[in-house]
Amino acid sequence: MPVGGSYLYTTGPYEPLKEEMEVGVLSGPHGTDIDSAMVNMSTVTTYQQPPRDHIAWSVFNTLFLNFCCLGLMALVFSVKARDRKAVGDINGATSYGSRAKCLNITTLVLSLLFLVLLVTGVIAVTNVMRQQYEDNRNFYEPGSGK
Repeated sequence: MPVGGSYLYTTGPYEPLKEEMEVGVLSGPHGTDIDSAMVNMSTVTTYQQPPRDHIAWSVFNTLFLNFCCLGLMALVFSVKARDRKAVGDINGATSYGSRAKCLNITTLVLSLLFLVLLVTGVIAVTNVMRQQYEDNRNFYEPGSGK
């Protein structure tokens, strides 16, 4: 396409819009006129971070902290989020990813709470058993007067 004495190359079968193209005459050195084609193209590029699927966290919770199968449920929602992201459904991937995140947080909190209660329970039972052993040993020890 000759435009002002030069060629304007386009990619693909698309023609430039008329309002995006301005043709002006510039004066060059020694008073000669130069025809030029200026194309104003403004594109707004917004980068949206892809939704997270939290699959590594879900696998960890499934293998190590699977409290009431919440880790397995988180893994299922993580896989669904990854599938939705692969298909291009950003809203579905975001929804499944946020549900997987909530389930992972719940699994982590409940598992750590259960672990703390288990450790304190074992320590308390060990102290009670040690105290009973000491009391029984003193009771049946020869020469104690009983």
